[in-house]
Amino acid sequence: MGFWNFFITFFLNGFYQVQRHREYRQKIISNYQPLNRELYAMHPSTFFVPSFIKAISDNTEESFRSIMSEPSPGVFTFEMLQPQFCNLLLSEVENFEKWVNDAKFRIMRPNTMNKYGAVLDDFGLETMLDKLMDGFVRPISKVFFPEVGGSTLDSHHGFVVEYGKDRDVDLGFHVDDSEVTLNVCLGKQFSGGELFFRGTRCDKHVNTGSQSEEIFDYSHVPGGAVLHRGRHRHGARATTSGHRINLLLWCRSSVFREMKKYQKDFSNWCGECLREKKERQRLSIASAKSELLRKDGESTA
Repeated sequence: MGFWNFFITFFLNGFYQVQRHREYRQKIISNYQPLNRELYAMHPSTFFVPSFIKAISDNTEESFRSIMSEPSPGVFTFEMLQPQFCNLLLSEVENFEKWVNDAKFRIMRPNTMNKYGAVLDDFGLETMLDKLMDGFVRPISKVFFPEVGGSTLDSHHGFVVEYGKDRDVDLGFHVDDSEVTLNVCLGKQFSGGELFFRGTRCDKHVNTGSQSEEIFDYSHVPGGAVLHRGRHRHGARATTSGHRINLLLWCRSSVFREMKKYQKDFSNWCGECLREKKERQRLSIASAKSELLRKDGESTA
């Protein structure tokens, strides 16, 4: 009976949490007046740079690689957003924050790590961001991240983060609650704030050391995107001057998350699992060679 009480309580808590968040979101959308309504529907030609649109339209690994750099394994960088879109989204976020302050409305922040920023899905941009994931992130992820559910991305968490004076300064070493993360700098003028990457890890190995080839720093450029696995460990260095705002889209796959429950070997994407597997293979080969040499020695004795 104790188990069923626990199960029912757990289920009801989850249900009420979802219900509360739905009501919270509805309250915002019912009262907040958008500043730039053109943001709330997908308009590729005004959102994205032409090279990005063409690569997505061609939809091949070759077309994606033609606009991308892979400066570190599993980290892809490319030009993505037009300045006009960046400015529109920045002004929309500022308008939303002004409404929040004027209405004395308490909003949920993007995650447990960032004290500043806003969840874009909560004030009406969910449909547009769904289309961004479905039509633009998933085709790329299907090619470059199939081993972590890149082809089955089916939900997202979209938000902006803010760094600088009177905002968050830096962001500690962490992994994202996503299968694939899109991180795009919107602006404004700033110094510092580099992303540092330290290799992809499963839950078991998340705190293990990094190899030299896994260490990489990236400097943000307005309109420039970084695409990486959510389990790719990273952080943000201090923004030393100015004000930096980034758009983040955490893309998730319910299929991958269900399958992962029944797996123990993640060597196709976890750097440490792969190293352990290679070490086991090396030891096995060495043992087999030693045994052959021993038998050969006995036969010639």
